[in-house]
Amino acid sequence: MKTDRKAILSTLWIFATLNYLYCDVMGLMDANLLKQYFTGIVNGMSMNEDFLLYSAILMEIPIAMVLLSRVLNYKTNRWANIIAGIIMTLVQAATLFAGAPTKYYLFCSIFEIATTIFIIWFALKWKNQVI
Repeated sequence: MKTDRKAILSTLWIFATLNYLYCDVMGLMDANLLKQYFTGIVNGMSMNEDFLLYSAILMEIPIAMVLLSRVLNYKTNRWANIIAGIIMTLVQAATLFAGAPTKYYLFCSIFEIATTIFIIWFALKWKNQVI
């Protein structure tokens, strides 16, 4: 059975992105966090324009990887997935140490980190098969 690594990687990025987004939606339903959002300071971090820009740039990585995993050539695709996977794994793991994570955040983070680690491993194992 021949596996289409591009399709699998793209699907994994969709899975990771949906987990990131839904966890953020749950944060909007968290009464403690919602009160903080209204003040503009969440867990000691200012939710200013710069923070939101950096967050948007960070979230653009997995969103872009959905498309890039399908269209990039082998070598660029492989390295883009490895690098993006490393960035997203490190950032997500680091967020677990920024205060005390909620149970739902920890639950989602386990899936997000496991997915990006799998993406890294899957891309590292990818060997170019010239047909």
